[in-house]
Amino acid sequence: MPAPKLKSVFACQACGFESSKWLGRCPDCGDWNCFVEERQEAASPARAKGPGPALGGRPLPYDTVDGADAERIATGLGEFDRVLGGGIVPGSMVLIGGEPGIGKSSLLLQVAHLLGRSGGTVLYVSGEESERQIKLRGARFGVTGGGLYLMGETSLERILEQVDELKPSALVVDSVQTVYSSKFPSAPGSMSQVREVATQLLFLAKGRGITTFLIGHVTKDGSLAGPKSLEHIVDTVLYFEGDKRQHHRIVRAVKNRFGAASELGVFEMTGTGLQPVANPSALFLSERREGCPGSAVVATVEGSRPMLVEVQALVSPTSFGNPRRMSLGIDPNRTNLLLAVLEKREGLALLGDDVYVSVAGGLEVSEPAADLGVVAAVASSLRNRPLPADTVVFGEVGLAGEVRSAGQALLRVREARQMGFKRCVLPARSIPPGVEDIELLGVHTLTEALERLSDPR
Repeated sequence: MPAPKLKSVFACQACGFESSKWLGRCPDCGDWNCFVEERQEAASPARAKGPGPALGGRPLPYDTVDGADAERIATGLGEFDRVLGGGIVPGSMVLIGGEPGIGKSSLLLQVAHLLGRSGGTVLYVSGEESERQIKLRGARFGVTGGGLYLMGETSLERILEQVDELKPSALVVDSVQTVYSSKFPSAPGSMSQVREVATQLLFLAKGRGITTFLIGHVTKDGSLAGPKSLEHIVDTVLYFEGDKRQHHRIVRAVKNRFGAASELGVFEMTGTGLQPVANPSALFLSERREGCPGSAVVATVEGSRPMLVEVQALVSPTSFGNPRRMSLGIDPNRTNLLLAVLEKREGLALLGDDVYVSVAGGLEVSEPAADLGVVAAVASSLRNRPLPADTVVFGEVGLAGEVRSAGQALLRVREARQMGFKRCVLPARSIPPGVEDIELLGVHTLTEALERLSDPR
């Protein structure tokens, strides 16, 4: 039998685009100097026509398919179960990405330990650490006993052999960029290797019902390294957000086939590992200074969870010809739009001032309902007048200066009442009925909202 032929291609390490020759700039994603030569085995006609691994059986009529909710397994970490949509679905694939040192390996080691103690067998495979290094980190977290097995390996074939022998209920791979398949001569982490490893693990998870967790590296812009198809293959994509130098960690679900796609979990990094934070609102407002100009409390909703966060703004005269605009935790384009609305509709002179907007605590807020909090904080800093300390705001601001309705208003108001706030400025069309112990001030325009906020009572 003749040896398989090898062909050489140049693959973009950012998006996976392939070219027969080297290019300085990728025509698909626009990145520069991102093409790396890879050697691939040419598929023979027999292999091209042969059947692939079967994920199911024969086609079934739609009406006969069981539509019951998938059984979920609790991990013991409430915040992690919340992000996954209520627990782990057997046979699912979960991809976790984040900056180096933010806590990805620590979180999954804790999850693997808890799953192993509940009666199942869990295989933790690391291509970056030895078994001894993992054991030392686990000792700090109190990981002892259970059905947890450790393995330091980078060969996909040897990992699959151990899976056949142990038959675990869950598999953790740390990280997918370090695992390689002997079918391809390219280096680990290349496009072809990551694609092959992810595909084989997909067949393993779906064919045998093994829950698989993959840890993925991120690029300098914060996106997951490797081909974009990696995110399409898995069932759930989780991202660590925030600054790793802070004591809390935020895990957000970007994609979830079994739950809300924007669910969020908050953890606190301690000496014994990541601990769930049951009340994130109290965490984000714990260091808030009352009576300080430029500070507004916004009621936001992430997935199905309401949270209160502090939006801070600082307006100061500029020393240069062009004023500076900077936003942390808020979309900069959205901030510039809101500043233009304040200048045009409210007559606030901001052209000669630097404007800085930040969400305290490192949380990223992307929903439009935070608009009213941003404009209120900017106006408060410009006028040097603090907002009422017992007031919460939320609502979308339009270009015409109107305050538009926001979804899930009842959840936001209840969270504000639970945290002890007495007033809430919100869109008039979003006032929920039957809410007591908190004054609801409905507004239609931005002018009306700023007047309400300037009135101490």
